[in-house]
Amino acid sequence: MSNETNRTRRDAPTDPPAAEMVWIPGGTFTMGSTAFYPEERPTRDVTVDGFWMDTHHVTNAAFAAFVDDTGYTTFAERPPDPDDYPGADPDDLVPGSAVFMSPDHPVDLRNPAGWWTYVPGADWRHPLGPDSTIEGKEDHPVVHVTYEDAAAYAEWADKTLPTEAQWERAARGGLDGKRFVWGDDHVVDGQLMANTWQGQFPYENTLLDGYERTSPVGSFPANGFGLFDMAGNAWQWTRDWYADDPTAGEADSPTCCTPTNPRGVSKARSVDPHDPSQVPRKVLKGGSHLCAPNYCFRYRPAGRYPEPVDTSTSHVGFRCLVEGA
Repeated sequence: MSNETNRTRRDAPTDPPAAEMVWIPGGTFTMGSTAFYPEERPTRDVTVDGFWMDTHHVTNAAFAAFVDDTGYTTFAERPPDPDDYPGADPDDLVPGSAVFMSPDHPVDLRNPAGWWTYVPGADWRHPLGPDSTIEGKEDHPVVHVTYEDAAAYAEWADKTLPTEAQWERAARGGLDGKRFVWGDDHVVDGQLMANTWQGQFPYENTLLDGYERTSPVGSFPANGFGLFDMAGNAWQWTRDWYADDPTAGEADSPTCCTPTNPRGVSKARSVDPHDPSQVPRKVLKGGSHLCAPNYCFRYRPAGRYPEPVDTSTSHVGFRCLVEGA
């Protein structure tokens, strides 16, 4: 049953601030899950104010307009700074990005090197490497963007990236406490509801959903708020710093009982103490086309993942929002 009853809501303003945005009403909802990964716990009530959100990921076409207007160069297109990677072989410090490469046999799921490859020349225009192109994929999510790249686009568009709480509020679409953004059933009336992995990850993809990698935005049903691809297709950056305990930053909320517009932890606290590079991490939400029940079952609204801010991959993108009326 939804927890929306008798909880604060804000009526939508008359006009969206930009095309292809929908109003997400403010209110209180149950955030997190106790049924899956430990970093999603505990469940707790959280309140957010209303906001406008993009109906879909920022696409290749939209990102190209930003680059054409500003001359922006993404992180993956720049030579890495040797000062940021002490001890690295200078020959390895070339522009590029991480690309998913499916092995042809089972591999150790504890070692992502079995399916991720750093490809020199891979970037948002060349998602599989320098000989690839986004021609014909203008309506796919832009990928190979770091947090810095996503934030730069958002500033150019007079928008911002969502907080984790805003994103999860929007993803749930008014269905409080449900497993997926569309309800509790993985398949609805025989229909797959998102672009995810079918089969045994990472070597067997049966392609029942019709897509090996990203899909055009809007290819699957929208959620209750009219948002597309809040599950699968490409992960989405949020502006919150990551902590294994999702409540770690809620002590700063202005209310004593139900956190209101909560934020993540400090940048310093987001660093993995076991990571020698000490790169801070942001929260990713939504899962991707590589998520499967046997690995990374995170294409759920409560799902979350830590991503270093200097990392770009072939399955991470973003969408934006505008706060307030």
